[in-house]
This record gives sequence, C-alpha cells and structure tokens, in this order.
Amino acid sequence: MKLITWNCNMAFRKKAEKILLENPDILIVPECENLDKLIFPEGTSKPNHSYWHGLNPHKGIGVFSYSDYTITLCNEFNPDFKFIIPLIIQNEQESFILMAFWCQKPEKTDNYGIQTWEALKYYSKLLKSEKIILAGDFNSNTIWDKPNREANHSNIVKKLRGNNIESLYHLWKKEEQGKESSPTLFLHRKPDRPYHLDYCFASEYFVKRLKKVEIGEFEDWIELSDHMPVIVEINT
Repeated sequence: MKLITWNCNMAFRKKAEKILLENPDILIVPECENLDKLIFPEGTSKPNHSYWHGLNPHKGIGVFSYSDYTITLCNEFNPDFKFIIPLIIQNEQESFILMAFWCQKPEKTDNYGIQTWEALKYYSKLLKSEKIILAGDFNSNTIWDKPNREANHSNIVKKLRGNNIESLYHLWKKEEQGKESSPTLFLHRKPDRPYHLDYCFASEYFVKRLKKVEIGEFEDWIELSDHMPVIVEINT
C-alpha cells in the first residue's frame, strides 16, 4: 500500500496529475476544494472513492482512494475537531483506521498542537486499534515546544508512542523529532525557511511492514505548493 499526504495549497483539481504519478493507493490532501468543485481536467485519473470535510468549499481536507479501498467516516467522529477526521479504510483483504489531519490555529492561542492534543484524548479508544494510521498536516514540531505547555509536539509524540504508534519518517530516517533533515514545508515558498510539519504516524502492525518513506524535493514541488508530499510504502 502506498499512502501519500500532501497539502496541495488549494486548487487540487489543477495539480492532481503530478501527485498521481506517484501511484497512491490512499491520498490525503489538506487545503483541497470540495467534491462538487473537484472537476479534473480530461486525462487526469479520478479517484475510485472519496471523502471531504470542510467549512470553506475551496479549502477543506480530502481523502481519496485510487485503488480498491473504500472510505467511511467513523461513528466516533466529533465535529468539534473540524479537520481531524477518523475514517475506516477497507477492502476485501483488510480494514484499518485512518485519522486524516489538517490542524488549524485555535482562536485563543498560537498553539497549533492543542487541537491535536485534545483530539487524541477524545479518540483515545481509537488509538488502541491494532491497525491505525494518523497522517496529514499537523502544523507542529518539537522546535516550538514551550516549557510547562502540556499540548506541545513532544507530548503528542509521547502520547502516541504510549499507544505503540510511531512516526514512520523518523523510524525510516533514524532521526529525532525536531532534527529532521527533510523539510515538508518551505514557508512563503522560500528555500531558506524549511520546516517539518507533515507526518505519518502508524501502529506497530504497519511499523513492522514499513517498506519506504520519501519526502518530495523542493525543486519538484514548490511551483505547486509550499508543502512537500510525504510518501509512505507499506507491505500489506
């Protein structure tokens, strides 16, 4: 299974062709227009199954299957966490939970991590699932941890690790949180403003089957988005 998360920086319909060259089975797309507006140019492959959630028709989060997987919203979904979406991904061979992320800045604080922190507490039962993946734009990194702040990135990672859920990039690259060599965002599309904000966390079931993790290169993607795709391959 190849799973890709890519914040497309809006207008996914105009940009899909390039990411589809990576042949994803499951594609998570923050900042994607809604399904009514998602009219692809002739010749661009259309997904076999889709799910979208958002408040702005031009800018929500889309999850797409380009294989035989279907996508169903979990009964546990809490709309208070607007862009953290628990989904059931399944085909005839397997079924797993996917939590798709596009974390937003809260109204009363600058801490993007608080939404993730509260969502992880609310979805604590889902985190105990044998087969679960959390992927998308988390908008957080250990470099922004603040003393005495509970909802910081390091505590998010620790909470996930307590459920045997690990960052696949960090396992693959053997790097520490906050010391990533491959950025996933170039702020204002400037090469000298690199950050690592997009992640794919997964339970032990997927960790044991991890085949490869790649991050898109600046030169290949910056014309389309300030974010680079995170490409994960898992043996299933």
